[in-house]
Amino acid sequence: MTAIAHTRPSSSAVKGSATAVLRAEARLFLREPGALFWILAFPTVLLCVLGSIPSFREPSADLGGLRVVDLYVPVVVLLAVIMSGLQAMPPVLTGYRERGILRRMSATPMRPGALIGAQIALHGAAVAVSATLALAVGRIVFNVALPRHLPGYLVAFALAALAALALGSTISAVSRTTKITQAVGSVVFFPAMFTAGVYLPVSTMPDVLQRTVDLTPFGAAAQALDAAAAGDWPSWTHLGVTALWSGLLVAAARRWFRWE
Repeated sequence: MTAIAHTRPSSSAVKGSATAVLRAEARLFLREPGALFWILAFPTVLLCVLGSIPSFREPSADLGGLRVVDLYVPVVVLLAVIMSGLQAMPPVLTGYRERGILRRMSATPMRPGALIGAQIALHGAAVAVSATLALAVGRIVFNVALPRHLPGYLVAFALAALAALALGSTISAVSRTTKITQAVGSVVFFPAMFTAGVYLPVSTMPDVLQRTVDLTPFGAAAQALDAAAAGDWPSWTHLGVTALWSGLLVAAARRWFRWE
């Protein structure tokens, strides 16, 4: 029994190692200015570009008295989520597996899952900062109202972030190399942006197209964020669609992910 006790790492040691991994990954993450720009800055920059168009700052009867810039704040929040989940995180995870880092970690007391958990935590935190920045700039610069139903907004945002990170993990799981990961991520990225409303806000799409987009994780999330921003609890249908996609993608990532 004594010998076994000495060969098994204590839970405090594992937690300490996990904290060390998180700190190390945070330092590496902060050294990637490209990823930081696309996640943290680009969504807000896009909002400022769109908000600088005079017609986008004028109320429209077709939008129920809202302005186009009002509709684009939830869109750029989703854009940060998509950037992080599909463009930033998957190449990192695939790169670690491709270089054998995950395999080497499996022979130590620290499990490879700690590395993945650190990546998800860091990208999730970056997305939260980006969303806060977009909301603040929208409010201060363009007088866009803050979400009127904050709990509903947070729930919709959390589900959207989970779906994006799970989708990114699935892409990493099925891609053998970093180049393949980047190629697959790019193929998925542009349809994801469309369904999120980057090219055309979901609420302004034709009815048939809107109903189709509502069945996608980011289309449903866009509708949920719009409803919460307007002061209503998001539709359970939209939340359910996003949650269902999140669950399916998490299951797929767990099923197909390989450490080496």
